[in-house]
Amino acid sequence: MVKEGNYVVIKTKNEELKGLLLKSQNPEKFVIKLTSGYNFSINKKDVVKLDIIKPEKEEKEFKKPEIQKNPKLKKVLILHTGGTIASKVDYKTGAVSPSFSNEDMLKMFPEIKDIVNIDSKFFGNIFSEDINFNHYNLLAKEIKNNLNYDGIIITHGTDTMHYTSAALSFILEDLVIPIILVGAQRSSDRGSSDSFQNLFSACQFISKSDFSGVAICMHENMNDDSCLILPGLRTRKLHTSRRDAFKAINVKPIAKVKDNSIEILNHDYPKRDRKDKNNLNLKLFEDPKIGILKTHPNMKKEEISMYSKFDGLIIEGTGLGHMPINKVDKLTLENELIFKELEKLSKKIPVVITSQCIFGRVNLNVYSTGRKLQEIGILGNLSDMTTETAFIKLAWLISNYPKDVRKMIDKDLKGEISRRTSEDFI
Repeated sequence: MVKEGNYVVIKTKNEELKGLLLKSQNPEKFVIKLTSGYNFSINKKDVVKLDIIKPEKEEKEFKKPEIQKNPKLKKVLILHTGGTIASKVDYKTGAVSPSFSNEDMLKMFPEIKDIVNIDSKFFGNIFSEDINFNHYNLLAKEIKNNLNYDGIIITHGTDTMHYTSAALSFILEDLVIPIILVGAQRSSDRGSSDSFQNLFSACQFISKSDFSGVAICMHENMNDDSCLILPGLRTRKLHTSRRDAFKAINVKPIAKVKDNSIEILNHDYPKRDRKDKNNLNLKLFEDPKIGILKTHPNMKKEEISMYSKFDGLIIEGTGLGHMPINKVDKLTLENELIFKELEKLSKKIPVVITSQCIFGRVNLNVYSTGRKLQEIGILGNLSDMTTETAFIKLAWLISNYPKDVRKMIDKDLKGEISRRTSEDFI
């Protein structure tokens, strides 16, 4: 009798398919996992023949190897928070499940043992969209408890990885080891997975560089031959599914890892030899309510007033940092009301403006709209922070320097704001 978990061959009038039979949510369909890693659905009425076969490559019981560590290599802790990078296929169920033991990691990525000694630890298996300020605090404390390592790699879901890298950049003061966040855009059971290259490159970077800050390591392009080390405060995910989705914004990447070598692209980074490890100080998040509002045509004043009970607001303006506040004819009466609501709100909470353009710098000095925004206390002028970094920074300042937020938000504290506008673009 055919059951879930069997390797089967399914024949229809048009094709023959082999794979692992999975649980189907639709009783009228079969679902199998093909050898390519993709799941495929077939209508049962179209099936001419279904047979159980022996799998072409069975998942054998893995005998845990005796892990021998090379005292000449650096020690790296892999801290698993979630995402597909440290996951494997369960060949009994077809499900993708986390694998985070030292043995699991070496089985999945055996080449790592030649460049670093690894330990791995389970922090959680969290969808990155579910991570909040409390998780950032717990991660920072975990890092502080493991400063005996030469570096820490955090496996992380990609959707909000740049938020986490920004948060850790602010929390961890006087950090003297590298913290590298690594994700994967393609699950590890797919032939096009980017998990190995990203993780291997992060290990290489830790083993060969003197970097001591927070960074992200992801593919440079759609090939599998190089990865970029991206600054934790200046990076953004720019594509939903491409393996090279992460790009440095308004600055150069820190380094390129290719062919077992490191090419430093931006020498302005924190060095490992600055201070003693015991000097690490944690400035943690509280739980402030911070909003992000995207400006758009046909805005209403209620979109501003709804944030009156928040602790801070990021407004993602158009162009140089604008929003519809000008009454120019009888069709723009609402804009005047928006301006009044904004003026009222900015007296109550810090309101920071960024740009929807992503690249470039906010400049409220150029047009009258920007000057009017400055006059009512809107913050963010001349900043080139991304919206995500501005959101994290505002929450961190409110948590740690509540009386000085308006003075500090536009100052470069950790490398999140450039002195000069970069000419680098996509």
